[in-house]
Amino acid sequence: MVENLAVLVLAGFVGFTVISKVPNTLHTPLMSGTNAIHGIVLLGGLVVLGLGVDGVLNKILLVIAIAFGTINVVGGFLVTDRMLAMFKAKKPESGEEEENGK
Repeated sequence: MVENLAVLVLAGFVGFTVISKVPNTLHTPLMSGTNAIHGIVLLGGLVVLGLGVDGVLNKILLVIAIAFGTINVVGGFLVTDRMLAMFKAKKPESGEEEENGK
């Protein structure tokens, strides 16, 4: 238990240090990428579910982890899609096309 807690605290410290060094302009791509990588949690939850889980509390925690992992993965892809859409060239609206054609 103490080892797991030490790993959690160390991971939090490393995560905070890495995020604080990233410029503000890269926060959105980093967040969308890490949300998409959160699929590992989803995959791990499904593997554990496939292996069988004992106890109702463990099953509830597993379902919550899978639900949050799914939300993070979908959210990561949606944010990435929205971010990439900002870099695409905009199509001229029909009114602008007619004005440019005259």
